[in-house]
Amino acid sequence: MAPAIDGPTRTMPIVLWVLRALMAALFLFAAFAKLSSMQMEVDAFAMLPVGQWFRYLVGLLELAGGICVLIPTISGLGAIVLLVVDVGAFFAQILFLHQDWIHPIVIGAILVALIYLQRDAIRERLGM
Repeated sequence: MAPAIDGPTRTMPIVLWVLRALMAALFLFAAFAKLSSMQMEVDAFAMLPVGQWFRYLVGLLELAGGICVLIPTISGLGAIVLLVVDVGAFFAQILFLHQDWIHPIVIGAILVALIYLQRDAIRERLGM
């Protein structure tokens, strides 16, 4: 007879997948908006001191991170990429866009939790 699996051990994979799916959906939509030149993204990046090329770079990072976060072996690394993008969005919104900065903080907190929950896999992947 197999031993019973306790609650936290059994729910952790579910929590990880919910966080992964949430972040993937969010950043894949954001990547689509940037890469398809949605007017709100074009206007937002026009307010930054960099050119529109930066919108494509951010969109590609969001696309790569959104895909990677769904692949269990590299999910933590994808979350790190997305956290870097999120920190940049926080500063862009405060310094240039003067928009709501609460959303990047909440998204960043979720990404930090995702990274923390996968810290052992990240260390292993990086050979630490």
